[in-house]
Amino acid sequence: MNRPNETRLDDIIRFYALLGQLQEATGGRRKLSDCHGHLDWPDRGVYFFFENGEERSASGNGGRVVRVGTHALKLGSRTRLWSRLSQHRGTARSPGGHHRGSIFRLLIGTALMARDRLSCRTWGNGSSAPAEIRQSERELEAHVSRVIGQMSLTWLDVDDEPSPSSLRGYIERNSIALLSNFNAEAADPPSPDWLGGQCNRLRVKQSGLWNQNHVDERYDPSFLDTFECLVEQTGNGR
Repeated sequence: MNRPNETRLDDIIRFYALLGQLQEATGGRRKLSDCHGHLDWPDRGVYFFFENGEERSASGNGGRVVRVGTHALKLGSRTRLWSRLSQHRGTARSPGGHHRGSIFRLLIGTALMARDRLSCRTWGNGSSAPAEIRQSERELEAHVSRVIGQMSLTWLDVDDEPSPSSLRGYIERNSIALLSNFNAEAADPPSPDWLGGQCNRLRVKQSGLWNQNHVDERYDPSFLDTFECLVEQTGNGR
């Protein structure tokens, strides 16, 4: 396997060191299935998901980030951090969810169908669906909820206004671009059994991330300086 260029690898090492500081300041990662709306969520932020069995290799020891995301990048959006995470988690009382409102859920569903030889012909079709179709998808939605609920996450408080040029969007896209192995020399490649390897989206398979946007972009190394400042503000009790 080719070794990633030294500059990118150094930046990935720094990125994970900052994530470690963030987790120390916020009390560590939380399993998504244990999360609920009564926790002390910031209004807006960037989140980082980890998946059981996915470990770093080239950049050191510890869990490998498998998805980076944010919310409310459109002007006028009122989406809060927890409301976006709850869309990914799905319903708690009766396991299920709505993959048409969460690309994360949609991607996991395609991988589960391939791995477990499941059939759901309507999965991913359209932006909405009538009740009878939603009912036929319920079993797979529940399966997705169980899988995604076992993932853990940490988040960074970035409470800026909704905008395509928001600081949250800047941190999100550069984090994805840095970690992505899409058309790049592999750094911290996924495990051979990573569920994402079964996904029908090439960008997921090749990037090693449950992301499609920004995986083919160049990252701006200076974003790590901004990231560090935000992490320090969190540690200082912002």
